[in-house]
Amino acid sequence: MISGSASGVSTLADGSYSIQVAPGTTLTFQYIGYKAVEYTVPDGRTQVTCNLEMQSDTQALEDVVVIAYGVRKKGTIAGSVSTVKAEKIETTPTAAFDQALQGQVPGLTVLSSSGEPSKSAELTIRGTNSINAGTDPLFVLDGIVISASHNPPEYNGIKLFDGQGFKLPDAVEDEIEAIVTQPVDYTNTVTGSNLGRVIQEPDMGMVYVKHIVDSADVKLNGLKVVMDCANGANSEIAPAILRTLGAHVIPIFHEPNGININNGCGSTHLEALQAKVKEVGADCGLANDGDADRLLAVDENGDVLDGDQIMLICALDLMKAGKLKDNVLVTTVMSNVGLAKAMKEHGGSTVKTAVGDRYVLEEMLKHDYKLGGEQSGHIIFGDLVRTGDGMMTGVKLLSSLVRHNQTLSQLGALMVKYPQTLLNVRVKDKNGWQENQAIADVVRKYTEELGDDGQVLVRASGTEPLIRIMAQGPNQVELDSITEAIAEVVRKELA
Repeated sequence: MISGSASGVSTLADGSYSIQVAPGTTLTFQYIGYKAVEYTVPDGRTQVTCNLEMQSDTQALEDVVVIAYGVRKKGTIAGSVSTVKAEKIETTPTAAFDQALQGQVPGLTVLSSSGEPSKSAELTIRGTNSINAGTDPLFVLDGIVISASHNPPEYNGIKLFDGQGFKLPDAVEDEIEAIVTQPVDYTNTVTGSNLGRVIQEPDMGMVYVKHIVDSADVKLNGLKVVMDCANGANSEIAPAILRTLGAHVIPIFHEPNGININNGCGSTHLEALQAKVKEVGADCGLANDGDADRLLAVDENGDVLDGDQIMLICALDLMKAGKLKDNVLVTTVMSNVGLAKAMKEHGGSTVKTAVGDRYVLEEMLKHDYKLGGEQSGHIIFGDLVRTGDGMMTGVKLLSSLVRHNQTLSQLGALMVKYPQTLLNVRVKDKNGWQENQAIADVVRKYTEELGDDGQVLVRASGTEPLIRIMAQGPNQVELDSITEAIAEVVRKELA
């Protein structure tokens, strides 16, 4: 490549090449899996032979995944997937990524309109070059989401996903964090054209809308729904999904300005949604959090349905259709005791994991379970998504409402919620709290007192300097006393 431009040539299979450039021109030699090398053409000569040795790049890609858009099961992968190993790319005599895919993927054809590396090829997958009526195929290597989850924007962090839509394992995230926190050698950083580019994909929102709409098995005609968008990612998309399915939608908190996300709204602030549902006489209300991976609901009376109740409704639907493998629902240790009891009453069972939808997903993938989630509203439909998806959950819940011809309060009553107390204690340092003997002793004491009809859970927040204390059982007054007693120990030891 001519440095600073998009012009250049590709080598032949034996590595030979020729290029006409002016003296003094700097050339950049690039090859997948190797570090780039620069060479400046000397003055005073009409022809120069340049042979270079390139060093292997230890950060080269391990896999390239080409995904034909759609949700089709292949093992544990959502979509039709072909994998091209790095060594296949590295041994292909071309510097162009698209050209390197020729002959590597069944059904993929690469047609070049020019020999210039800067000119992209036309790619067709089984005869079409479109994931959405006129756009190019989608190449997904990795993905990130910048999100504060349900928190204010100052708590923004990064969620990392691989090319198959899975959150990265803890060990991989720890490795990335270690790299990021290392001192930066600014004399050796990537700059200019080597940095990459940002590509806006204006149609991706509609691809997502279509995916959710296609997953619905009934229309939502006649339903009046208040949609709290949390001034977040789904502010335009969520109402569009519901309207496409036929619902009458009243959106609230759907005008994000970058700093009002989750501000007195969304799945952790349901008061405005409850009031609006009763004001307009809606059949129900739905609430996402800022990045829309959660969903909580409000029934026609303004009462809240949490993730446990929503999971039960959806689980019983899948059981009735014979689509819930082994009649198992995957939950976390935060789920209410009443959920496990309700599943058992209806011939099902629950399996518990640590808090976090990634751990729910791991358990689901291990046994091919079809449904799992958290009390907070992260719910995963195993055949359709690979992480919590608030609008997928919302559509499935509303579909159940229509299919059973019942009110949301009637469906919510399928589960008897045991009283629960949740107390957050702000601490100076949450790290290492698990090794604190005093905290362990007080938790053990009250766990034994509650027995099989309750539970005690203490954990650190994943996003804030908080220790969260939860107790469940038949007596609310007793639970309040238990959580405060544990909180007193936590404050003494960590605050």
